[in-house]
Amino acid sequence: MIAYRLLTLEDSSAFCHKVTEALSKGWTLYGSPTYAFDAEKGVMMCAQAVTKEVAGDYDPDKKLGQL
Repeated sequence: MIAYRLLTLEDSSAFCHKVTEALSKGWTLYGSPTYAFDAEKGVMMCAQAVTKEVAGDYDPDKKLGQL
């Protein structure tokens, strides 16, 4: 099964660390990062999709960050 996650956070080094941590745990980048301005918060937001091949079937109760 291929698991999918969309990592999001404000545009900061914390976002880069979040993506780097996912990559270190075997996740693979999927597509390009996306940026959007959150007018309510007044900040730029980042998003990066990642995928990972995992054994077993889909389980909606499983936290994707634990795969």
